Amino acid sequence: MSNRLFQGVLQQMHDIINCEIGVIDCDALVIACSDSSRIGYTNEFISLDLNETYDYFIRDGYTYMPFGPKPKNEYYAFVEGTDETAYKYVSLLSVALSNLQQFYDEKYDRNNFVKNVVLDNILPGDIQLKARELHFNSSVTRVVFLIRIVASNDVSAFDVIQNLFPDKSKDFVFTISETNIVLIKEVRPNIESGDLEKLAFSIADTLLSEFYTRVNIGVGTVVDNVRNLAVSFREAQIALEVGKVFDTDKSIISYENLGIARLIYHLPTNLCETFLKEVFKKGSIESLDQETLFTIQKFFENNLNVSETSRKLFVHRNTLVYRLEKIKKLTGLDLREFDHAIIFKIALMVKKYLSSNPVKF
Repeated sequence: MSNRLFQGVLQQMHDIINCEIGVIDCDALVIACSDSSRIGYTNEFISLDLNETYDYFIRDGYTYMPFGPKPKNEYYAFVEGTDETAYKYVSLLSVALSNLQQFYDEKYDRNNFVKNVVLDNILPGDIQLKARELHFNSSVTRVVFLIRIVASNDVSAFDVIQNLFPDKSKDFVFTISETNIVLIKEVRPNIESGDLEKLAFSIADTLLSEFYTRVNIGVGTVVDNVRNLAVSFREAQIALEVGKVFDTDKSIISYENLGIARLIYHLPTNLCETFLKEVFKKGSIESLDQETLFTIQKFFENNLNVSETSRKLFVHRNTLVYRLEKIKKLTGLDLREFDHAIIFKIALMVKKYLSSNPVKF
């Protein structure tokens, strides 16, 4: 943000407050001050205070209060004095400067613009106008990664990801909650889904191996216009939700590779319930024990091959045939027939999906 804006406000407020006021950045550098001779000065002792989390603090006869976007305060307002009046002045100053910064970011900041597009906080008709105003290339190929923190150390995953992608003219990183970080990555046209998953894996691996932070990452589809970033973001959200149901052992889930699970997610709940009632006789699915369900899983994994499945299960072929006959008697579906097997497979996935009650986007 332009420090001249801060300086302009400070000069006006100084006429009212009639004491020294100013702003320092996160490195304790004075970037704006009613006493212009102090601009550019750094207090190393204040740097120690900035490493702590305070609502405000007092140092060397001045009262300091942080302001700026979370999770990391970028700026601190300060007022000469340590009494209650100084606290009130610095509180008013931090609110005024914070509102000014927010207005500036909304009007001129590209990162904030991209965030608003992704979160659908800007009208579709205004996107291209705003992009031109910011000289933002709206036709570049981009993709959305949604990084969800599962287990964390004290290290800021947000800072780590920002450092991994330092080119702020091409890549954008922002938080949408304490555990969700969004990365908008510029990619080459026609990039393969596998390459996107490799990139996501490298992010997850860096966070885990170097910073002991475990994450799951949802990958949206590649889009070639800024207007469609919101679509890619929703796809990344869906990938994580569906992954919690059907791919619990995976940390990287791509929307493109969800397969039939993606179709099930988009079906209305009442339609899924109707489908289950039509496929299974009353209570038939509940009557299948864990051994039978495991047998079914292995039968599907071995492409409905009876001989191969019995070998993998270490059972006689006739034992497997007996189990399949038992399933047919209970459900009316013969899993040795391809059409019946497909219906049964989908029905099991639908049942699992309904039991998990995922969030709809």
